[in-house]
Amino acid sequence: MNTRTQQITQEFYSLHPDLSFLQEELLKTFQLLSDTFRAGGKLLICGNGGSSADSEHIVGELMKGFLLKRPLSIGKKAAFSELFGAEGAAIADALQGALPTISLSTHTALNTAFANDVEPSLIFAQQVLGYAQRGDVLLGISTSGNSKNVCAAAMTARVCGAKVIALTGQGGGQLVKLADRALMAPDTRTFRVQEYHLAIYHYLCAAIESELFEQ
Repeated sequence: MNTRTQQITQEFYSLHPDLSFLQEELLKTFQLLSDTFRAGGKLLICGNGGSSADSEHIVGELMKGFLLKRPLSIGKKAAFSELFGAEGAAIADALQGALPTISLSTHTALNTAFANDVEPSLIFAQQVLGYAQRGDVLLGISTSGNSKNVCAAAMTARVCGAKVIALTGQGGGQLVKLADRALMAPDTRTFRVQEYHLAIYHYLCAAIESELFEQ
């Protein structure tokens, strides 16, 4: 963990001392995700309702600059210029480094077709089956930990050789039993759990970005 990431971590626990009990598990989750992206793997995310919105939110933080600008590497900028001249150079200057992350809640045509034609509770599992490979990670978000479609996605991820992170409320439910790493917010009320989840995933996004990008 570099100095900047250590500072981000210290600030997080200073602002959220009630989450200090998660310190070891959060560190392991951070390491799992950082290693996944370094190795060329991707992150799949699923959840329902507010947790579906959280899935989208996380994609927005990881697929572009969050706290850093993430300029492209010199080599990639040179490739743009070589292939497309001044226009390519301008595109390269505007683009930002991305960490491959997919929200499984967004594919409206696929999800509605599968729900209508096959089985609504397996919508996320079907996508995991299509996307997940060994070395990838599924982040399942469920405030209760018992969302059937999220649990089915976690089962499918395990079959595909992907790791599973559970982001849940107190107790963890069934999802924790399927996960390699489990982050359980210290409450059972849905809106409070979601507030904790926001703080947790903002920390993870900031810390991962800090480790994988220089500026």
